[in-house]
Amino acid sequence: MPGGWEELVTSALLGTERRTPPGCEPGPNAPVALLDAAALETVRRRAGLRPAQAAERLEPAPRDPRPPLPSAAARRLTMLLTDRPGSAGGSRRGTAPDLMELLPQWLAMANASGFAAPAEALPALLDAARGRTDLRAAALAFAGPRALWLARLNPEWRFALRSTPGGGTTLPSPEESVKTHRLWQEGLFAERVALLSSIRSREPAAARELLATTWATERAEDRLMFLDSLRTGLGPGDEPFLEAALADRSRNVRATAAELLSALPGSALAARMAVRASACVAVDHTRDRPTIVVEAPHECDADMERDGVVPKAPTGRGERSWWLGQLVEAAPLGTWGPRLGGRTPAEIVELPVADDWQSELHAAWCRAAVRQRNAEWARALLGAPTAPEAGGPGAVSLAERAKLLGTLDAAERAGWVAGFIATHGLSEAFQLLGVCAVPWSEPLGRAVVDALEIARDAGSYPWSFSGVMGLAERCLDPSEADRLNGLLAIPDEPEDASPGAGGYWAEAFQRLVTTLRLRAAMADELNATQNPT
Repeated sequence: MPGGWEELVTSALLGTERRTPPGCEPGPNAPVALLDAAALETVRRRAGLRPAQAAERLEPAPRDPRPPLPSAAARRLTMLLTDRPGSAGGSRRGTAPDLMELLPQWLAMANASGFAAPAEALPALLDAARGRTDLRAAALAFAGPRALWLARLNPEWRFALRSTPGGGTTLPSPEESVKTHRLWQEGLFAERVALLSSIRSREPAAARELLATTWATERAEDRLMFLDSLRTGLGPGDEPFLEAALADRSRNVRATAAELLSALPGSALAARMAVRASACVAVDHTRDRPTIVVEAPHECDADMERDGVVPKAPTGRGERSWWLGQLVEAAPLGTWGPRLGGRTPAEIVELPVADDWQSELHAAWCRAAVRQRNAEWARALLGAPTAPEAGGPGAVSLAERAKLLGTLDAAERAGWVAGFIATHGLSEAFQLLGVCAVPWSEPLGRAVVDALEIARDAGSYPWSFSGVMGLAERCLDPSEADRLNGLLAIPDEPEDASPGAGGYWAEAFQRLVTTLRLRAAMADELNATQNPT
């Protein structure tokens, strides 16, 4: 009957006392008559459907060739993925480890061991990665090719396609030159970026030559992204291409090309910057002691702009100091020894600088040391970790110190930070600890624990150190757990201590020990030789 289904739905919503269904008598039997009519109409509607064409059968999920997880590790993964942080308010976390915070470390160990993710865990793993961008790279590496297969079926997991180079597209092998050039000419932007990055990692010159074939016709935003891929494997052979890019019509492309050239100490741009910077900095021997004097540029000419110097200074910054910083930052650090009397970097940074130019000059040297990965200059600018303010003459901020530390090897970096903490405590150490290799070395771990113990004995609450405590749970070597047993008891509180602080500290140390032992168990499970799942 035309409109019959709609009439039945309306009667059901309004009630049979208010709206009698079509063809039914009012009264107590109307509800039963409504259900009978609905059943009849359902059969009628289904019988009238024409068979639809069957959908194409899905391609099977790709096989993951990696070995399966040991069964204990698979159970641990399920626990980590299903854990939800407690909802209790306040700053008190209790003694239970935060399992979700251990998931990144578990994924790193599983990936290092080369295991495949259990198929049944993939949905939860993708859900976790969807909610936490810091997990995505490791989670997708562990999930393997089946994650991309699932992501194509569920819109909520499409981030996996965006996070994978080329959107999960299979790239041609190095021998397939015809397919390579076709993909470069006709592929989507993400596919082309992935292709260029892949070739660059294997054959830097071949990637640069491929980019040159279409460079003139690329959009400005695409040129910028492609140019950024040259950071991998950057070498002298890239100089002619980058030098030509200094004349690009896009300011951002020009700036990136100049930055890359300045990271090549032997480049013509670096030499030009060295001449300009040297003209601004000299040693004055007429004073009581040799002093660095600075004469900042008075203008930013067209040649400086072409070489990447940005003429307009940020708000609140003087133009001349802005130009000086860019010149010094881009000049090869090898310029300064001969220019400043054959002195070593350590001797140079110890020289006084006239007219309040020291912070500007040293900050520029800091940026140059980071860009050029120069460990000798980084050491000089960092100074001794025990120095006043622990920054040395060149570290104008914690961020600068952290970047300088990144130029040192892991052992030296950890040793410097350990010395910093031993002298200055933990109040400024969080950012510095973030650049140290995991697990922390024994001296660094001991310095952190000793500083936490000192803070506890001072009688303050542990919440102001929660960031460092959280790092310790993830980064302290699990073998340190037994050494912490002496800190699990509630200490005697001094008279001026915050009420109950000792109990909170005992809780925090108990959680730290429990977490370290859990991390040790996780490693043992991944190394187990038991029967896999």
